Amino acid sequence: MPHQIYNWIDISRYFNDSIILGNGASISIFPNFTYRSLKQHATEHGLLNENVQRLFEFFDTNDFELILRLVWQANNVNIALRIEDQKTRLAYEHVRDCLINSVRSIHPEHGDVVDQFPSIASFLSDFNTVFSLNYDLTLYWVMMSANSEFNGHTFKDCMLHGQFDTDWERFRESRSAWDRNTTLVFYPHGSLVLARDIVEQEYKLGTLVGNDLLRSILASWQQGNVVPLFVSEGTSNQKMAAINNSHYLNIVYREVIPKIGSNLTIFGWGMGEHDIHILKRIKKSRVLKIAVSVFGNDQAYCNRVAQMVNDHIGMGVEVVFFDSNSHGCWNN
Repeated sequence: MPHQIYNWIDISRYFNDSIILGNGASISIFPNFTYRSLKQHATEHGLLNENVQRLFEFFDTNDFELILRLVWQANNVNIALRIEDQKTRLAYEHVRDCLINSVRSIHPEHGDVVDQFPSIASFLSDFNTVFSLNYDLTLYWVMMSANSEFNGHTFKDCMLHGQFDTDWERFRESRSAWDRNTTLVFYPHGSLVLARDIVEQEYKLGTLVGNDLLRSILASWQQGNVVPLFVSEGTSNQKMAAINNSHYLNIVYREVIPKIGSNLTIFGWGMGEHDIHILKRIKKSRVLKIAVSVFGNDQAYCNRVAQMVNDHIGMGVEVVFFDSNSHGCWNN
């Protein structure tokens, strides 16, 4: 029997606890995000040399961040011990430059997408918690734009002075007269705005180049003092290894996801096998019903999602579907 696909406005009053954003959310903002991976972009444009391709093959990964961090650490060890190793240095510089060029090519400029921010902020402000599985800056830009309007609603990423506060639940409390309602925002797979330094300290990058956050981030990578903190590729097990290797990602995964509430909305997330770890963590929550966005009348997708929820979260969870292009939903 076909699944009914609702308009968002008809079910929205039942869903206000948490939302998970997948790649489809970013694609709807800017089509260039249809690239399956940064590595795919680099490969198709001939950016990877033979030595770097060997690294991806040896570590059995497509994750740019992992390879960059490995060669960055190896290069810094060589520098500290005064070991002459030009091949490692060149590999690090090449991976770094490939990542920078890929992000610069794929990612939109702030001005290209700013007109969509009010609609997105209005949609997200109805939720208590937002989880973004995307690495790009669009959600962060939406947050900053919405917060600058001082309209009584605040988006908070639980960062103080650039560092994550482990007492994250206290950020739900209002701190001023205008700060009456709060939405907390988390990145379970990291983000371009997050980085780690040589001693594994993790923090949020700020604007260094004029008022251009994207160029500031790329400049920070270019200087070689930090590497990005995001997990854009890999199997579920590989992503879990990266999560376990990060203070911020580990807390979001272990502590925050299980507290999503009794209802969950999913927008633009395909729930593939590479993200099974997220579904398994949702199972630890008290979620009772899930609303999932659907592009068009894709009944095969509805069937697959319903089965994934039953298999990995629980058969007692109610699943409903809504049209991703319906009025009031995301950037519509």
